[in-house]
Order: sequence, then C-alpha cells, then structure tokens
Amino acid sequence: MASPADTKPADLPSEVFHDIDRASPIPLYFQIASRIEQAIVDGTIAPGARLENEIALGERLNLSRPTIRRALQELVNKGLLVRRRGIGTQVVQGPVTRKVELTSLYDDLNSGGQHPSTTLLSHDVIKADARTAERLTVAEGSPVLHLRRLRLSDGVPLAVLENFLPEEFTDLGTDELQQRGLYQLMRARGTLIRVAQQRIGARSASTDESRLLEIKSHGPVLTMDRTAYDTSGRAVEFGHHCYRPDLYSFEITLVDN
Repeated sequence: MASPADTKPADLPSEVFHDIDRASPIPLYFQIASRIEQAIVDGTIAPGARLENEIALGERLNLSRPTIRRALQELVNKGLLVRRRGIGTQVVQGPVTRKVELTSLYDDLNSGGQHPSTTLLSHDVIKADARTAERLTVAEGSPVLHLRRLRLSDGVPLAVLENFLPEEFTDLGTDELQQRGLYQLMRARGTLIRVAQQRIGARSASTDESRLLEIKSHGPVLTMDRTAYDTSGRAVEFGHHCYRPDLYSFEITLVDN
C-alpha cells in the first residue's frame, strides 16, 4: 500500500469553486474554506488525499497566496486538514472517537478501519520511582519496562504514549512493539486486562510533544492516565498518554441509577 508521502497531490475540482463571488462582502478566504470543507464532507475530496500547494491553487483561482493560506489554515484549525513536513496539506482520515472501555488505541484504530503504526521513542529497563512503584504495586527500585511511543493513524501523528510495565514484561522486544499494540502483546502472553482505573484531562503540550504531534508549540492536548489490572487483580500496566484534540475525543455513556 502506498504511503501518504507517495500519493500524488490532487487538484481540487474546479466545480468546487464555481460560485466564488469576488464582489461579495464575505471574505474570499472564508468562501474558499467553506467550499473545500463542503467537498470534504460530501466526499468529493477523499479522506487522506493530498491537496495541491498554496501557490498552485492560488494561480488556478487567480487569488493571492495569503488568501489561500488563510483558507487552508481555517480547515486545519477545524481538524479537517493537517499540514505535514515533507508531505504537504492532507485531508484528515477522520477523527478518532474512543469509547472509554478496556481497549487499547491500537485496537480502536484497527476496529475503526484505520491503519495504526508506531514509532518507538524509548525502550528502557529502569528502577521504579515512588509513583510508578505505587501504581504497579511493586517495591520502589524494582526493575520496570519504560516505553515511550508515537502512535500514528494512517501516517498522521495522533498520540504520545508512555507506559510502565512490571519486570515480567521487560523482555518485550523493540520490533514487536513497533509492529503490534501493547495489549495485543500482553494478551499473547496470557495476560488479560480485567479492570482499569483512569483519569482524563487536558494540559499544554511540552516542546517535544508539540514537535512529535505536529501541533503548534505548547498547544492543548488531551491526557489519560491509566492503571490496568489483570484477572487476578494484579497491576500490569501504568500509562500516561497525550492526544491531539483536533483528531481525538473520548466518548462516555452516562446512566441515571
């Protein structure tokens, strides 16, 4: 399957802009953004499509580059387009809405028909500090596996995942962690996650997180802290994750007892 970088940029169909009114009091950038948004919504422009660059589109429509840039930025801000270094402007595959259930992000992306991939940022056996030891119910200083991964959906950065696992998982290999989801690997070892405690929040991204997620410096991110327990009630994972809010949301069902 071709990667997004291999996909040829698509010229936006001329009919998308047939009713642009240069004499209208509505700003031209807003008219352009509205037409492109409608084309994305109705499927005229396919998810994952790369768009022609600002210069080419401006020349075709006889509009200035700042006007086109502002129109595209409006759609980036809405989460409909994403700008990626070395690739250009691309239609988002679709935001991920995740039900708050005992599943992993990798599983959720797979079940939603998207294509998850992983970049392993760190893979170290460290000594558990006080916080990690408390979450995993192990002695402080015990060996634990520390993982930090970048999760992508159809090539677009979606989340930075940081996990701590007890000593029995310290032999998890780097290759398998890049090819499969963490919960998949744990299930393959006979570890079934039964219960989890988690907290959902928000904060500003760090400089490194901003770079990895390709968002503006110190922009907002959603966060989730989770401690997962197996069928015997033993803590088997502690994770701290952050997600791009333009591409990701949590869905919770509330019931009145």
